[in-house]
Amino acid sequence: MMKSLYIASTGMSAQQMAINVTANNLANVSTYGYKKSAPEFQELFYETFRAAGSPTSLGTLPVGIQIGSGVQPQTVHKRFGQGDFELTDNSLDIAIEGDGFFQVTLPNGSTAYTRAGTFKLNNEGEVVSPEGFPLVPSISIPSETQSVFISPEGVVSVRLAGVLTNEVIGSIELARFVNNAGLNSLGKNIFEPTSASGEAIAGLPGEPGFGTLLQGSLETSNVNIADEMVKMIVAQRAYELNSKAIQTSDEMLSLVNSLKR
Repeated sequence: MMKSLYIASTGMSAQQMAINVTANNLANVSTYGYKKSAPEFQELFYETFRAAGSPTSLGTLPVGIQIGSGVQPQTVHKRFGQGDFELTDNSLDIAIEGDGFFQVTLPNGSTAYTRAGTFKLNNEGEVVSPEGFPLVPSISIPSETQSVFISPEGVVSVRLAGVLTNEVIGSIELARFVNNAGLNSLGKNIFEPTSASGEAIAGLPGEPGFGTLLQGSLETSNVNIADEMVKMIVAQRAYELNSKAIQTSDEMLSLVNSLKR
């Protein structure tokens, strides 16, 4: 079988993955806290017919003969660049300006991490994510609260009915990682640490290495629609070219099979 058939098929598979990643980015262009993904590829092994530097009767070969075997996915890299801010005027909507993740407790008791600050109150007044995952450390808003205030440093205070001064009820902590790209995406805008990301490093907003909070705003997706459309066009054209290489190889094989003595 002609090597070009297999080589071109790996190219089609690679571009199909690129299209899938781009489609997911575009699908989440309106998802708060979403971080875009970028596929990265690497070439497959080479078959060496003549190694560079091989001795000949006249000396050594300055250039060898190697034919590659195609391409394979290397990684799908999460890009954790800052998204834009959308003003909501909702007191429990919080954006992180800079590095860091909110911490929430999953039903199994483990801690997960998110950039989406779309927090709500459950029936007990506890601050939770839209899925009902409690914020870590836990913060409960008293039932007689009239206003909630969250400082850039994460200090949470409330104004109670009939009281003229604010009362501090807790602080929001953030977590950061040595390698954000090593986090494992669980869906629902949350991540879990892996051995590649390293353990979570907790701290208060505004401390060295941590971003600050912006109450009444949300961080939008960092997907750039124009960039993704360009990537989709490039992947589509590359897919077509690889399919054309398969078609050409098939025509060449057909020509060989039709030869007569």
